[in-house]
Amino acid sequence: MEKAPFFEHETDDLSPAQREFAAVLAARASTWPVDPLSTVLLPARHTPYRELLAYLDIDDPERNQGLLTIGAHFDGTAVRADRLHNQDFTLPDAPTEFTFTAAGDPADTASRTATWFEAVLAQPLVRCEWLHDGKVYALRYEYADNGQGLSEGFETPLAPPELQRRFAAEGVDRGRGRINRPFLGEPSRVVHVRGVTATQ
Repeated sequence: MEKAPFFEHETDDLSPAQREFAAVLAARASTWPVDPLSTVLLPARHTPYRELLAYLDIDDPERNQGLLTIGAHFDGTAVRADRLHNQDFTLPDAPTEFTFTAAGDPADTASRTATWFEAVLAQPLVRCEWLHDGKVYALRYEYADNGQGLSEGFETPLAPPELQRRFAAEGVDRGRGRINRPFLGEPSRVVHVRGVTATQ
């Protein structure tokens, strides 16, 4: 079966500068540890800022869980990149720790944008799990190098009885999908999801 291309697109939809940007980005992406279908290139007419958009969905393949959408809006001479809203692909109101900007000719800008994507992919992402009776009642995705969380969840019915009683006394319904990491203590296990590990 033929493998899907990275940042697949119709060249007729792009300007010469956008085609050059897309070609460099796609060539670099061929070495990334991601499914090509996780890389998307949208022509300007389909994007919120009417600029070419290249984005990448970062997920946990083991749990089929989407975790983060990062992307770069390219206006022909400059890139604005950051964590994106995962439905309308807009940039956040305030820059996040993922923010990146670059300007220059399309090939150079694409190369620098690819380096940014690669740096985000290299960050050591882990899944922390808290178990009771062999079932996960709380989990948190975070970066192992700085503890920054991406998402988390809590299932009250699967939690130990003492935790369930505490939540009932505090009027917390199903943990509201959030966890109190300091209260839970160390996770039962930490699973490496992607990125560089300490042994690499």
